[in-house]
Amino acid sequence: MLSYQHAYHAGNLADVQKHALLATALDYLTRKDKPLSYLETHAGRGLYRLDSAEALKTGEAAQGIARVADRFAPDHPYTRARAAITAEHGPAAYPGSPLIAAALLRPMDSMTLAELHPAEASALREAVPRHRAQVLREDGLAMALSRTPPEPKRGLMLIDPSYEVKTDYDRLPGIVQKLHAKWNVGIMMLWYPVLTNGAQTAMVTALRGSFPDALSHEVRFPPARPGHGMIGSGLFVVNPPFGLADEARRLTDLFERR
Repeated sequence: MLSYQHAYHAGNLADVQKHALLATALDYLTRKDKPLSYLETHAGRGLYRLDSAEALKTGEAAQGIARVADRFAPDHPYTRARAAITAEHGPAAYPGSPLIAAALLRPMDSMTLAELHPAEASALREAVPRHRAQVLREDGLAMALSRTPPEPKRGLMLIDPSYEVKTDYDRLPGIVQKLHAKWNVGIMMLWYPVLTNGAQTAMVTALRGSFPDALSHEVRFPPARPGHGMIGSGLFVVNPPFGLADEARRLTDLFERR
C-alpha cells in the first residue's frame, strides 16, 4: 500500500479535472472574509517536476496539462495557482493538490495534510513549510475521522486515495457517510479513477444513493498507454459550493473536444 508514486502521473488528465474543480471550490470559499479549514487525506509530495524521469517515462503530463493548459483563462484559479508555483520553482514545476490549496488559501486559513509514505511525507514537509500546513505522517482516512469536525468548521476535505488497497472501493461510502455525520457543513471531495473493469461502479452508486444532492462528475479520456485500465476520472462532491456544477460542465466540454 506504500508503493504508489504520483510523480509518474502528475499533471495527467485526471489531475486536470481534480485540480480545476478543487481550485474553483477554494476560490469561491476564500471570497468570504471568514477563515476555513482545508484537510487532505492522501497528500503526496505536493510538488512535482514535469521534466523528471518519472514524468517523461509515462508521458501522462504531455498528454494532460501540456495539451490543455491554454483551455483555462489566465484568471482561472487553477491557472493562477499553477502560475504561482512555476514562478517560484520554474516552468517544469507542477503543483499537487496541497500546493494548489496553499496558493489559494489565506493566512487566516488552516491546512492539515496526511501522507503515510515516509519519503513522500518528507518531501511534502519541504514543499509546504512556508504555508504553515500541518503535515502528518499517518493514515489519511484515520486522520479524517479523528479530526472532524475541524475548527473552523467551514471548510473542505479532499479524499484522494490511490486505490491500491482494493477494499477502498467497498469502505469509502461508509467513511464518507461517517464524515458527513460528524461534519455536515463540510465540503467533501472524493476522487476516483474510472476503470475499464468497472471497479468504481458500485462505490459511486452507493454514494449517489446516500447523497442525492451531491455533485457527481466524470470525464473520459484515452488510456495513457496500451492496456492501461484507467479511461477516465471522477470527483464526487458532498455539499458542492456555488458555481462548481458550472465549472464541471465546462470541463466536460473541454474533455469532449480534446
